[in-house]
Amino acid sequence: MIFVTVGTHEQQFNRLIKEVDRLKGEGFIQDEVFIQTGYSSYIPQYCEWEKIISYEKMNKLIEGSDVIITHGGPATFMGVFAKGKTPIVVPRQKKFGEHVNDHQMEFVEKVLNIYNLTVITNISDLMACISKINEQQRTDLKTNNNLFMENFIDMIDDLMGTSYVKDE
Repeated sequence: MIFVTVGTHEQQFNRLIKEVDRLKGEGFIQDEVFIQTGYSSYIPQYCEWEKIISYEKMNKLIEGSDVIITHGGPATFMGVFAKGKTPIVVPRQKKFGEHVNDHQMEFVEKVLNIYNLTVITNISDLMACISKINEQQRTDLKTNNNLFMENFIDMIDDLMGTSYVKDE
């Protein structure tokens, strides 16, 4: 599941919503997608969406999603970090009419080295970033599965009083 949130700022963030919807519509994104669209005028055609969602629903979507894409508001992306996940941050930009200034870009640049942020400033880089996160999660899953199996075998060996020798 991919969750996209653009926040509640009263300007549109069509650039992000259109790109996610395009990627879903053209089949590049296979996952289910939910977009919180805020004050954007673009209506997604291929993704589930709502303009505004409750705090509770947002938390559930963050917890239940493999990929979270947020605007550059610190409260939002820090909230994702607090839940143990790494967001893709797409700061709103003044030149696209998404905010009154570029403070989101400036803030993200300042904290980029402190936090393990993935930042997208060129929207055409979004799919590559999503793919990278999905690949990393598959690698982590394999690693976790291997660790689980090693621990499980050790536990069975202890219970049975035997020793399992792995083929190298």
